[in-house]
Amino acid sequence: MNAIDKATESFRDKIIRKSGESVEMKEKFFLKYAEPLETMSRTMAERFQQGGRLFVMGNGGSLCDALHICVEFNHPIIEKRPAFPVIPLMTDIATMTAIGNDLDFTRVFVNQLRLLSASGDMAMVFSTSGKSPNLIYALQAARERKMLTVAFAGKDGGRFPDIVDYCFIVPSYSIHRIQEVHATAVHVVWDLVHIALGAEDVT
Repeated sequence: MNAIDKATESFRDKIIRKSGESVEMKEKFFLKYAEPLETMSRTMAERFQQGGRLFVMGNGGSLCDALHICVEFNHPIIEKRPAFPVIPLMTDIATMTAIGNDLDFTRVFVNQLRLLSASGDMAMVFSTSGKSPNLIYALQAARERKMLTVAFAGKDGGRFPDIVDYCFIVPSYSIHRIQEVHATAVHVVWDLVHIALGAEDVT
């Protein structure tokens, strides 16, 4: 569809087209990553069961995806499902701005991670590009500590595929499509972790 055709689309047509693109990208992503998502979720379940914690990070809109998975695990919406400790490294504004001001913004996550985490913990990042230096430094430090490392990215994955245990890449250059898939992945991962621990499946 060229620019002239798009200009003559009705709003209804635009809505149908955009939602269709979103559905298509989700199907492509989950068909590709169904098996590694299962393996990763089972590994996360084991680590939670052994007392491990999940540290999450992101910038901008991806920060919101990281916070989303925090609330799902910290306060499960499904009754009787247990909560698990997920710690966002983006919400302590005083610490983040102190590190950014005194050192560099690229250190805002890695410095907190080195202070708070242990070898049995997990690190998960969200990024549309996979090129954010503050996330890359944090993931490298997490690997050094023998933490489980997980990245959700878009485009070509940037640096993430080379530095994490599990990398899930949305094959799109549209930030909207990437983040829509990430939001769905948050729900899927949360559900799979609980199922791996014996919970009933939910729709």
